[in-house]
Amino acid sequence: MIFLKLFIVFSKIGIFNFGGGYAMLSLIHNEVVEKNGWLTASEFTDIVAISQTTPGPIGINCATYTGYTAVLNDGYPEWMAVLGAILASMSVLWLPFLLMLTISKIMLKYSKSRTMESIFSFLRPAIIGLIAAAAILLMSAENFGSPSDSTFQFIVSIILFLFAFFGTRIYKVHPILMILLCGLAGLLIY
Repeated sequence: MIFLKLFIVFSKIGIFNFGGGYAMLSLIHNEVVEKNGWLTASEFTDIVAISQTTPGPIGINCATYTGYTAVLNDGYPEWMAVLGAILASMSVLWLPFLLMLTISKIMLKYSKSRTMESIFSFLRPAIIGLIAAAAILLMSAENFGSPSDSTFQFIVSIILFLFAFFGTRIYKVHPILMILLCGLAGLLIY
């Protein structure tokens, strides 16, 4: 039963993925944390952080980790959890792959038409909204701490956030270097 649910959930996530991995984070969170309870909010935050530092798209990395964890937590042995990870990863890919094959043929034929330009002009704001929703989703107590629970952690988190934001935006520090600097700061502080 868990394998069928993984297939359905990640196929649905894959087909509604417009705008890349960050745009799909709120949909993944809703499905795997809120609806199915396969991950806790803290685990989801951890996998987003890990997915950003490991090779590969963030959506596939989240699917892999979720598939493994869901099957393992359902009482299956580790080798079955690996199958769950593979199934979830493939499920998030198969429908978009078929859709892109179909759309690419249409796009080659009608790429300069006003209809196609209109469709893309309406998709852009929706994608920006999905990415903004993912950013807001990640601004949680699990990531930043809470001023009432741990004032020190909250202040350090805000300072690191501002450092990373202004460092990459204003001073054009390379994102990989910024990740390493913030990781080093976290290691030294905590």
